[in-house]
Amino acid sequence: MKKLITLLLIVIFMATPAMAEKKIRWKLAMTWPSGLTPLTSPPAKLAKMVDDMTNGNFIIVVDGEESHKSALGILDMVEEGVYEMGHSASYYWKGKDVTTTIFTTVPFGMTAAEQNSWLYYGGGMELMQECYNQFNVYAFPGGNTGVQMGGWFRKEITSLKDLQGLKMRIPGLAGEVFARLGVSIANIPAGELYTLLDRGTIDALEWVGPGMDIRMGFHKVAPYYYTGWHEPASDLQFLINKQQYDNLPKEYQAILKAAMKAVSADMYAENFYDSAEAWAKMKKDYPGIQVKSFPEEVLKRMKEETEKVLDGYADQNPFFKRVLTSQQEFMNKAREWTTISDYYYIETSAAIQ
Repeated sequence: MKKLITLLLIVIFMATPAMAEKKIRWKLAMTWPSGLTPLTSPPAKLAKMVDDMTNGNFIIVVDGEESHKSALGILDMVEEGVYEMGHSASYYWKGKDVTTTIFTTVPFGMTAAEQNSWLYYGGGMELMQECYNQFNVYAFPGGNTGVQMGGWFRKEITSLKDLQGLKMRIPGLAGEVFARLGVSIANIPAGELYTLLDRGTIDALEWVGPGMDIRMGFHKVAPYYYTGWHEPASDLQFLINKQQYDNLPKEYQAILKAAMKAVSADMYAENFYDSAEAWAKMKKDYPGIQVKSFPEEVLKRMKEETEKVLDGYADQNPFFKRVLTSQQEFMNKAREWTTISDYYYIETSAAIQ
Protein backbone atom coordinates (compact mmCIF):
# COMPACT_ATOMS: atom_id res chain seq x y z
CA MET A 1 0.00 0.00 0.00
CA LYS A 2 2.82 2.32 0.96
CA LYS A 3 4.55 1.62 -2.36
CA LEU A 4 1.29 2.28 -4.22
CA ILE A 5 0.82 5.66 -2.54
CA THR A 6 4.42 6.58 -3.27
CA LEU A 7 3.96 5.58 -6.91
CA LEU A 8 0.76 7.66 -7.20
CA LEU A 9 2.49 10.69 -5.73
CA ILE A 10 5.32 10.32 -8.24
CA VAL A 11 2.82 10.09 -11.13
CA ILE A 12 0.90 13.15 -9.90
CA PHE A 13 4.11 15.11 -9.44
CA MET A 14 5.31 14.20 -12.91
CA ALA A 15 1.93 14.98 -14.48
CA THR A 16 1.50 18.40 -12.84
CA PRO A 17 3.87 20.33 -15.17
CA ALA A 18 2.23 18.77 -18.21
CA MET A 19 -1.22 19.68 -16.91
CA ALA A 20 -0.08 23.23 -16.18
CA GLU A 21 1.26 23.57 -19.70
CA LYS A 22 -1.96 22.40 -21.34
CA LYS A 23 -3.18 25.28 -23.48
CA ILE A 24 -6.67 26.72 -23.37
CA ARG A 25 -7.77 28.27 -26.65
CA TRP A 26 -10.82 30.52 -26.87
CA LYS A 27 -12.37 32.53 -29.66
CA LEU A 28 -13.81 36.04 -29.21
CA ALA A 29 -16.23 37.59 -31.71
CA MET A 30 -16.50 41.36 -32.10
CA THR A 31 -19.35 43.42 -33.52
CA TRP A 32 -16.72 45.65 -35.13
CA PRO A 33 -14.46 45.16 -38.18
CA SER A 34 -10.93 44.36 -37.03
CA GLY A 35 -9.38 47.67 -38.05
CA LEU A 36 -11.88 49.88 -36.22
CA THR A 37 -9.78 51.04 -33.28
CA PRO A 38 -10.27 51.92 -30.48
CA LEU A 39 -13.54 49.94 -30.47
CA THR A 40 -11.41 46.89 -31.17
CA SER A 41 -8.64 47.80 -28.72
CA PRO A 42 -10.11 46.14 -25.60
CA PRO A 43 -10.34 42.63 -27.11
CA ALA A 44 -6.88 42.88 -28.71
CA LYS A 45 -5.25 44.13 -25.52
CA LEU A 46 -7.18 41.60 -23.43
CA ALA A 47 -5.85 38.73 -25.55
CA LYS A 48 -2.29 40.04 -25.20
CA MET A 49 -2.56 40.49 -21.41
CA VAL A 50 -4.06 37.05 -20.85
CA ASP A 51 -1.40 35.47 -23.07
CA ASP A 52 1.40 37.24 -21.16
CA MET A 53 -0.03 36.55 -17.70
CA THR A 54 -0.47 32.82 -18.36
CA ASN A 55 2.84 32.34 -20.16
CA GLY A 56 1.02 31.52 -23.36
CA ASN A 57 -1.21 28.86 -21.83
CA PHE A 58 -4.48 30.77 -22.30
CA ILE A 59 -4.90 31.96 -25.87
CA ILE A 60 -7.82 34.14 -27.03
CA VAL A 61 -8.20 34.48 -30.80
CA VAL A 62 -10.10 37.65 -31.76
CA ASP A 63 -12.39 37.60 -34.81
CA GLY A 64 -13.74 40.81 -36.33
CA GLU A 65 -17.10 41.17 -38.05
CA GLU A 66 -15.47 40.41 -41.39
CA SER A 67 -14.71 36.86 -40.17
CA HIS A 68 -18.01 35.74 -38.65
CA LYS A 69 -20.35 38.01 -40.72
CA SER A 70 -22.75 38.53 -37.82
CA ALA A 71 -22.13 41.99 -36.36
CA LEU A 72 -25.35 41.98 -34.34
CA GLY A 73 -25.34 38.26 -33.51
CA ILE A 74 -22.63 38.29 -30.85
CA LEU A 75 -24.91 37.52 -27.91
CA ASP A 76 -26.45 34.54 -29.70
CA MET A 77 -23.06 33.12 -30.68
CA VAL A 78 -21.71 33.38 -27.13
CA GLU A 79 -24.88 32.00 -25.58
CA GLU A 80 -24.78 29.00 -27.94
CA GLY A 81 -21.06 28.41 -27.35
CA VAL A 82 -20.03 29.08 -30.96
CA TYR A 83 -17.67 31.65 -29.42
CA GLU A 84 -16.52 31.56 -25.81
CA MET A 85 -16.43 35.36 -25.65
CA GLY A 86 -17.86 38.39 -27.40
CA HIS A 87 -17.32 42.13 -27.49
CA SER A 88 -20.22 44.38 -28.41
CA ALA A 89 -22.62 46.91 -26.89
CA SER A 90 -25.56 46.00 -24.67
CA TYR A 91 -28.12 48.15 -26.47
CA TYR A 92 -27.92 45.93 -29.53
CA TRP A 93 -29.98 43.32 -27.63
CA LYS A 94 -33.00 45.57 -27.22
CA GLY A 95 -35.14 43.11 -29.18
CA LYS A 96 -34.37 40.38 -26.66
CA ASP A 97 -34.79 42.45 -23.48
CA VAL A 98 -35.16 46.23 -23.47
CA THR A 99 -33.43 46.43 -20.09
CA THR A 100 -30.13 45.62 -21.82
CA THR A 101 -30.20 49.05 -23.49
CA ILE A 102 -29.69 51.01 -20.29
CA PHE A 103 -26.48 49.17 -19.42
CA THR A 104 -24.91 50.91 -22.41
CA THR A 105 -26.16 54.43 -21.72
CA VAL A 106 -29.32 56.49 -21.29
CA PRO A 107 -30.11 59.75 -23.12
CA PHE A 108 -29.45 62.70 -20.79
CA GLY A 109 -28.02 60.17 -18.32
CA MET A 110 -24.78 59.61 -16.46
CA THR A 111 -21.32 60.72 -17.55
CA ALA A 112 -18.57 58.10 -17.93
CA ALA A 113 -17.19 58.77 -14.45
CA GLU A 114 -20.65 58.55 -12.92
CA GLN A 115 -21.57 55.41 -14.83
CA ASN A 116 -18.35 53.56 -14.02
CA SER A 117 -18.81 54.42 -10.36
CA TRP A 118 -22.37 53.07 -10.48
CA LEU A 119 -21.28 49.89 -12.25
CA TYR A 120 -18.33 48.97 -10.05
CA TYR A 121 -19.43 50.39 -6.70
CA GLY A 122 -23.12 51.31 -6.92
CA GLY A 123 -24.66 47.92 -7.66
CA GLY A 124 -24.71 48.24 -11.45
CA MET A 125 -22.61 45.13 -12.14
CA GLU A 126 -24.89 42.98 -10.00
CA LEU A 127 -27.99 44.26 -11.80
CA MET A 128 -26.34 43.73 -15.20
CA GLN A 129 -25.49 40.13 -14.35
CA GLU A 130 -29.01 39.53 -13.08
CA CYS A 131 -30.24 40.67 -16.51
CA TYR A 132 -27.79 38.48 -18.45
CA ASN A 133 -28.39 35.31 -16.45
CA GLN A 134 -31.30 34.60 -18.81
CA PHE A 135 -28.83 34.28 -21.70
CA ASN A 136 -26.42 31.94 -19.90
CA VAL A 137 -23.58 34.47 -20.19
CA TYR A 138 -21.50 36.62 -17.89
CA ALA A 139 -21.40 40.33 -18.77
CA PHE A 140 -18.60 42.77 -17.93
CA PRO A 141 -17.83 46.36 -18.92
CA GLY A 142 -15.72 46.40 -22.07
CA GLY A 143 -14.66 50.05 -22.52
CA ASN A 144 -16.37 53.43 -22.47
CA THR A 145 -16.42 56.08 -25.18
CA GLY A 146 -17.48 58.95 -22.93
CA VAL A 147 -19.85 61.52 -24.42
CA GLN A 148 -20.68 60.61 -28.00
CA MET A 149 -21.39 63.19 -30.65
CA GLY A 150 -24.97 63.66 -31.83
CA GLY A 151 -24.17 62.66 -35.39
CA TRP A 152 -23.24 63.72 -38.92
CA PHE A 153 -25.99 65.40 -40.92
CA ARG A 154 -26.05 66.26 -44.60
CA LYS A 155 -28.36 69.21 -43.87
CA GLU A 156 -28.58 71.62 -40.97
CA ILE A 157 -31.29 71.06 -38.36
CA THR A 158 -32.87 74.40 -37.48
CA SER A 159 -36.23 73.24 -36.11
CA LEU A 160 -38.36 70.20 -35.31
CA LYS A 161 -39.75 70.44 -38.83
CA ASP A 162 -36.34 69.57 -40.30
CA LEU A 163 -36.49 66.17 -38.61
CA GLN A 164 -39.68 65.11 -40.35
CA GLY A 165 -38.95 62.26 -42.77
CA LEU A 166 -35.18 62.34 -42.09
CA LYS A 167 -33.53 58.93 -42.57
CA MET A 168 -30.95 58.23 -39.86
CA ARG A 169 -28.87 55.45 -38.37
CA ILE A 170 -29.00 55.66 -34.57
CA PRO A 171 -29.45 52.68 -32.20
CA GLY A 172 -30.89 52.18 -28.74
CA LEU A 173 -33.32 54.39 -26.87
CA ALA A 174 -32.15 57.46 -28.79
CA GLY A 175 -33.48 55.86 -31.95
CA GLU A 176 -36.90 55.60 -30.34
CA VAL A 177 -36.77 59.24 -29.30
CA PHE A 178 -35.86 60.38 -32.81
CA ALA A 179 -38.61 58.18 -34.24
CA ARG A 180 -41.12 60.02 -32.05
CA LEU A 181 -39.90 63.24 -33.67
CA GLY A 182 -40.62 61.95 -37.17
CA VAL A 183 -37.24 60.46 -38.07
CA SER A 184 -37.03 57.16 -39.97
CA ILE A 185 -34.59 54.97 -38.03
CA ALA A 186 -32.29 52.26 -39.40
CA ASN A 187 -29.84 50.07 -37.46
CA ILE A 188 -27.04 49.45 -39.96
CA PRO A 189 -23.71 47.58 -39.49
CA ALA A 190 -20.57 49.75 -39.50
CA GLY A 191 -19.24 48.53 -42.83
CA GLU A 192 -22.21 49.90 -44.81
CA LEU A 193 -22.54 53.33 -43.21
CA TYR A 194 -20.23 55.49 -45.32
CA THR A 195 -21.62 54.25 -48.64
CA LEU A 196 -25.23 54.78 -47.58
CA LEU A 197 -24.51 58.28 -46.28
CA ASP A 198 -22.51 59.21 -49.37
CA ARG A 199 -25.27 58.03 -51.71
CA GLY A 200 -27.96 59.82 -49.74
CA THR A 201 -29.72 56.57 -48.83
CA ILE A 202 -29.58 57.91 -45.29
CA ASP A 203 -29.49 61.61 -44.40
CA ALA A 204 -27.64 61.37 -41.12
CA LEU A 205 -25.96 58.94 -38.79
CA GLU A 206 -24.62 58.76 -35.29
CA TRP A 207 -21.38 56.92 -34.67
CA VAL A 208 -19.07 57.85 -31.78
CA GLY A 209 -16.73 60.84 -31.87
CA PRO A 210 -13.82 62.25 -33.90
CA GLY A 211 -11.33 59.54 -32.92
CA MET A 212 -13.46 56.82 -34.48
CA ASP A 213 -15.45 58.87 -36.96
CA ILE A 214 -12.36 60.05 -38.83
CA ARG A 215 -11.57 56.47 -39.85
CA MET A 216 -15.05 56.11 -41.29
CA GLY A 217 -14.80 59.24 -43.42
CA PHE A 218 -18.22 60.66 -42.55
CA HIS A 219 -16.82 64.20 -42.40
CA LYS A 220 -16.13 64.03 -46.12
CA VAL A 221 -19.80 63.77 -47.08
CA ALA A 222 -21.78 65.34 -44.21
CA PRO A 223 -20.63 68.79 -43.06
CA TYR A 224 -22.85 69.28 -39.98
CA TYR A 225 -21.48 67.68 -36.80
CA TYR A 226 -23.93 67.82 -33.90
CA THR A 227 -23.01 67.70 -30.22
CA GLY A 228 -24.29 64.86 -28.06
CA TRP A 229 -27.30 64.32 -25.82
CA HIS A 230 -28.13 60.67 -26.33
CA GLU A 231 -25.03 58.70 -25.27
CA PRO A 232 -23.21 60.52 -22.47
CA ALA A 233 -21.32 57.41 -21.34
CA SER A 234 -21.55 54.54 -23.80
CA ASP A 235 -20.27 51.33 -22.29
CA LEU A 236 -19.16 48.45 -24.48
CA GLN A 237 -19.32 44.96 -23.03
CA PHE A 238 -17.54 41.64 -22.83
CA LEU A 239 -19.80 38.59 -22.89
CA ILE A 240 -18.58 35.17 -21.73
CA ASN A 241 -20.31 31.81 -22.03
CA LYS A 242 -21.05 30.76 -18.45
CA GLN A 243 -20.10 27.11 -18.81
CA GLN A 244 -16.80 27.93 -20.47
CA TYR A 245 -15.91 30.51 -17.82
CA ASP A 246 -16.89 28.23 -14.93
CA ASN A 247 -14.66 25.49 -16.37
CA LEU A 248 -11.58 27.72 -16.32
CA PRO A 249 -9.01 27.28 -13.55
CA LYS A 250 -9.67 29.80 -10.77
CA GLU A 251 -6.43 31.66 -11.46
CA TYR A 252 -7.40 32.07 -15.13
CA GLN A 253 -10.79 33.42 -14.10
CA ALA A 254 -9.05 35.99 -11.91
CA ILE A 255 -6.63 36.93 -14.69
CA LEU A 256 -9.46 37.33 -17.18
CA LYS A 257 -11.49 39.56 -14.86
CA ALA A 258 -8.48 41.74 -14.02
CA ALA A 259 -7.57 42.08 -17.69
CA MET A 260 -11.13 43.05 -18.68
CA LYS A 261 -11.20 45.79 -16.05
CA ALA A 262 -7.80 47.11 -17.12
CA VAL A 263 -8.55 47.26 -20.86
CA SER A 264 -11.96 48.81 -20.21
CA ALA A 265 -10.36 51.75 -18.41
CA ASP A 266 -7.63 51.98 -21.04
CA MET A 267 -10.11 52.32 -23.88
CA TYR A 268 -11.62 55.47 -22.38
CA ALA A 269 -8.17 57.08 -22.24
CA GLU A 270 -7.28 55.92 -25.77
CA ASN A 271 -10.54 57.16 -27.24
CA PHE A 272 -10.22 60.57 -25.59
CA TYR A 273 -6.67 60.94 -26.94
CA ASP A 274 -7.69 59.81 -30.43
CA SER A 275 -10.61 62.24 -30.50
CA ALA A 276 -8.44 65.19 -29.50
CA GLU A 277 -5.92 64.34 -32.23
CA ALA A 278 -8.57 63.55 -34.85
CA TRP A 279 -10.54 66.73 -34.25
CA ALA A 280 -7.42 68.84 -34.80
CA LYS A 281 -6.85 67.06 -38.12
CA MET A 282 -10.50 67.29 -39.21
CA LYS A 283 -10.57 71.05 -38.61
CA LYS A 284 -7.40 71.53 -40.61
CA ASP A 285 -8.23 69.25 -43.56
CA TYR A 286 -11.96 70.00 -43.79
CA PRO A 287 -12.54 73.59 -42.64
CA GLY A 288 -16.13 73.41 -43.88
CA ILE A 289 -17.19 71.17 -40.96
CA GLN A 290 -19.65 73.00 -38.75
CA VAL A 291 -20.08 71.92 -35.14
CA LYS A 292 -23.68 72.50 -34.10
CA SER A 293 -25.90 71.92 -31.10
CA PHE A 294 -29.50 71.02 -31.69
CA PRO A 295 -31.88 73.99 -31.30
CA GLU A 296 -33.38 74.44 -27.85
CA GLU A 297 -36.87 73.46 -29.00
CA VAL A 298 -35.48 70.20 -30.40
CA LEU A 299 -33.51 69.42 -27.24
CA LYS A 300 -36.54 70.09 -25.04
CA ARG A 301 -38.65 67.71 -27.10
CA MET A 302 -35.87 65.13 -27.01
CA LYS A 303 -35.82 65.33 -23.22
CA GLU A 304 -39.62 65.09 -23.00
CA GLU A 305 -39.76 62.10 -25.34
CA THR A 306 -36.86 60.41 -23.55
CA GLU A 307 -38.78 60.58 -20.28
CA LYS A 308 -41.90 59.19 -21.95
CA VAL A 309 -39.95 56.29 -23.46
CA LEU A 310 -38.24 55.44 -20.17
CA ASP A 311 -41.45 55.76 -18.14
CA GLY A 312 -43.29 53.57 -20.64
CA TYR A 313 -40.79 50.74 -20.34
CA ALA A 314 -40.64 51.13 -16.56
CA ASP A 315 -44.43 50.78 -16.35
CA GLN A 316 -44.34 47.57 -18.40
CA ASN A 317 -41.19 45.98 -17.01
CA PRO A 318 -40.47 45.85 -13.24
CA PHE A 319 -36.81 44.94 -13.74
CA PHE A 320 -36.27 47.79 -16.19
CA LYS A 321 -37.76 50.09 -13.56
CA ARG A 322 -35.44 48.68 -10.89
CA VAL A 323 -32.33 49.29 -12.98
CA LEU A 324 -33.46 52.73 -14.14
CA THR A 325 -34.30 53.78 -10.58
CA SER A 326 -30.88 52.63 -9.39
CA GLN A 327 -29.21 54.67 -12.14
CA GLN A 328 -31.31 57.78 -11.54
CA GLU A 329 -30.83 57.72 -7.78
CA PHE A 330 -27.06 57.42 -8.17
CA MET A 331 -26.94 60.11 -10.86
CA ASN A 332 -28.92 62.54 -8.71
CA LYS A 333 -26.43 62.00 -5.92
CA ALA A 334 -23.32 62.09 -8.10
CA ARG A 335 -24.29 64.97 -10.39
CA GLU A 336 -23.85 67.58 -7.68
CA TRP A 337 -20.24 66.49 -7.22
CA THR A 338 -19.69 66.33 -11.00
CA THR A 339 -20.92 69.92 -11.23
CA ILE A 340 -18.79 71.16 -8.32
CA SER A 341 -15.68 69.42 -9.60
CA ASP A 342 -15.59 69.06 -13.40
CA TYR A 343 -18.16 71.60 -14.60
CA TYR A 344 -17.08 74.50 -12.40
CA TYR A 345 -13.41 73.80 -13.04
CA ILE A 346 -13.96 74.09 -16.82
CA GLU A 347 -16.19 77.12 -16.42
CA THR A 348 -13.67 78.87 -14.15
CA SER A 349 -10.73 78.06 -16.41
CA ALA A 350 -12.57 79.32 -19.50
CA ALA A 351 -13.45 82.58 -17.74
CA ILE A 352 -9.79 83.56 -17.29
CA GLN A 353 -8.54 82.62 -20.76
